[in-house]
Amino acid sequence: MAAEDVRGADLRVDGVAKRYGAVVALGGVSLSVAAGEFLTILGPSGSGKTTLLKVVAGFEFPDAGRVAVGGADITDVSPAKRNIGMVFQNYALFPHMSVARNIAFPLLMRGVPKSEIERRVNRALELVELQSYGERRPSQLSGGQQQRVALARAIVFDPTLLLLDEPFGALDRKLRESMQLEVRRLQRRLGLTTVFITHDQEEALVLSDRIAVMDDGVIRQVGAPDEIYDRPADDFVAQFIGESNLLAGEIAALDRVVLDGGASVTVRGLGAGHGRVRLLVRPEKMAIDAATNRFTGTVVEAVYLGEAHKLRVKTAEGIELLVRGHRAVPAGASLTVGFAPEDAHVICGAG
Repeated sequence: MAAEDVRGADLRVDGVAKRYGAVVALGGVSLSVAAGEFLTILGPSGSGKTTLLKVVAGFEFPDAGRVAVGGADITDVSPAKRNIGMVFQNYALFPHMSVARNIAFPLLMRGVPKSEIERRVNRALELVELQSYGERRPSQLSGGQQQRVALARAIVFDPTLLLLDEPFGALDRKLRESMQLEVRRLQRRLGLTTVFITHDQEEALVLSDRIAVMDDGVIRQVGAPDEIYDRPADDFVAQFIGESNLLAGEIAALDRVVLDGGASVTVRGLGAGHGRVRLLVRPEKMAIDAATNRFTGTVVEAVYLGEAHKLRVKTAEGIELLVRGHRAVPAGASLTVGFAPEDAHVICGAG
């Protein structure tokens, strides 16, 4: 299982649809994942992300569309023959088996010789840093250690694709962050094509080469983490990824927008024409005593976050603005805040 021997295959999902009665779980989803890429499917509960993963894994068959791995159509192939590794949130370990036997199980099912099984299991234990835990039972392990065993079992047979369905949901924050780094390190070392499911925006931003944001059975945007965060395609993505100031208004000139309520602001990237837009300004881009695009209001909420202060400011025009920075301002204080023209992202046709 040396890194040079393990290379993931590309994944292609074309027009996959799935209904459960009157409920549309997937509405014609298309998605491509490059070989060796770490792609996260991010969305709220009920968005369709787990259904999509099950279709790729073969636990659900689509009503329409195709799934291909490494150029081979696997839409109608049984899960056992897809050569796909999967890690679940609940680990799905066999409680009566030792750690080593749990990891060996996929190899036993494939008829791998005993001597080869032992070599591969030892290598998998080494990769997840559990070399001395092979004879223990799952009940003797911590949650993080059990998750590592589940990961070792998913990679021990050299899968072409690794799927992870909210694998850290049951872990506390510190352990979850540690496991995120562990999975990313292992994925890069092995060159495994990986599809990761989560509803945690921060987790998606930390782990991913690219993120696919899902809602209501469709993919709203696919892009690199910074693109998804800084340049969301629509209101849903803007509000789901991080905190947002969304300011609705009308284009008045090439660089001017008149906001609802009458305030006029200067922005970049409007282009020619007129129409309704929303401006996204992230709270950390809002500055106290800014030189441009200034708003004066009252601090209605002040929260200390440890690494920063979060302020909610209500302006005379009735606009509420979130401001994140290092300056402490008490609730009830009058404050002037603003943003630079280049720090507003334009979402066209919104509002």
